[in-house]
Amino acid sequence: MSETLPVTGSCLCGAVTLKPKRVATEFDACHCGMCRRWGGGPLLAVNCGSDVQIDGSEAVTVFDSSPWAERGFCSRCGTHLFYRLKESREHQVPVGLFGDAICPEFALQVFIDRKPENYRFAEETKELTEAEIYEMYAPQK
Repeated sequence: MSETLPVTGSCLCGAVTLKPKRVATEFDACHCGMCRRWGGGPLLAVNCGSDVQIDGSEAVTVFDSSPWAERGFCSRCGTHLFYRLKESREHQVPVGLFGDAICPEFALQVFIDRKPENYRFAEETKELTEAEIYEMYAPQK
């Protein structure tokens, strides 16, 4: 993972801060129905790896959203804090939590076959379908 210098992100009310050791220089968009329902549109997130210090964890609520991932949010202000893979503990953090401290490049769109027709991005990115994502992350039976 390419990285930027350590930065701090926070929720709207400031009760929770995230201090990842590494932050990718690229961000992704997820168009799955769950992400769109969670945030009202695609999740725009940057990979922060598994080493993320979370201060104010008493204000973090975690929702078990799938067999392989969970979502964290601030229980005080509702800010979305992370999408975390259960096995690797890898955090995908909404890029906006870091404000202007980072400027990652838009690189990937996932669940592209689930993207509704009412929006589109101008940037050319790599694209993965729902089936490709399930092949990569879903527990094998």
